[in-house]
Amino acid sequence: MNKLTTALIFVAIGSYFSSPIGTAEAGYRHHHRHHSSNRHSETFGQPTASWYGAEFHGKRTASGERFNMYAMTAAHKSLPLSSYAEVKNLKNNRSVIVKINDRGPFHSRRAMDLSYAAAKEIGMRGTTEIQITPLDSNQALAQLSSNKTDL
Repeated sequence: MNKLTTALIFVAIGSYFSSPIGTAEAGYRHHHRHHSSNRHSETFGQPTASWYGAEFHGKRTASGERFNMYAMTAAHKSLPLSSYAEVKNLKNNRSVIVKINDRGPFHSRRAMDLSYAAAKEIGMRGTTEIQITPLDSNQALAQLSSNKTDL
């Protein structure tokens, strides 16, 4: 093999292992196997959330939906699209149920981007530490109907 081919192989392999999405998915699978009840915590402390709003309003999300900053939605790196999660603000214990309809955040220290409305619902200002509890559809619908909250 010539040096150029060898170099390209090393770059390709290195890119795969340094990819934030690949790393997150690998970490999710490993963490899920051993600690399924807390599978979405970051290695260093609690996961952190940020929010996004007007600059993305109306643009397509990873699920194909148009982003609505007034809907109860969120972006997450590895939770399945169109799934639901309960997100709790650990500073004030307020929580909201969101639909995962986008990928992100693309900041390495954040676990989730909430829509403007979801962030407002839990009293977020800037970024905050959160607890993420994935919900199946039946759990989400049961909690939403008992809270009378719309997504």
